[in-house]
Amino acid sequence: MKFKKYFLLLLIIPLLSFSAHKYYLSLTQINYKEESKSVQIIINVFMDDIETALNKDHSIDLQLSTKKELKNNDIYFEKYLRNKLQFKIDTIAKEFKYLGKEYDGDLVYFYLEIENIAKVSSIEVTNKILLNHFDKQENLIKSKVGSTNKSVLLSKDYYKETLTY
Repeated sequence: MKFKKYFLLLLIIPLLSFSAHKYYLSLTQINYKEESKSVQIIINVFMDDIETALNKDHSIDLQLSTKKELKNNDIYFEKYLRNKLQFKIDTIAKEFKYLGKEYDGDLVYFYLEIENIAKVSSIEVTNKILLNHFDKQENLIKSKVGSTNKSVLLSKDYYKETLTY
């Protein structure tokens, strides 16, 4: 039953990206890759939401995916993600490496990595992405460590969770 629920969410997010949306949802996928000893993270958010947030926070005009798009926008994206997203692996705070972003329709995908992780017993996620800009914002966290999958839905009142494997 859980699988069907999350499959539907994964299906709904891209479908919603083709119309003006009234849903405020981001998806953060966290996967521990034992062979590379790293935690790989993919975050997707609606382009107009992240653009609105950054434009307001920094008094800029990003104009994402247009010819007038700011050339140094990765600086703003990385700074925003570092401010709104924190991870602890086995109770130890870990910095992530910002690898970049890509656009797909109305979504922005951010790619992050935490390197030099020998094993994972727990991941604490603090995710405040877009929470101060949209009252109904929710941030879905999906994770996989080995064969164990965990998920949690975070919100303005509940933005931190520890996932244990």
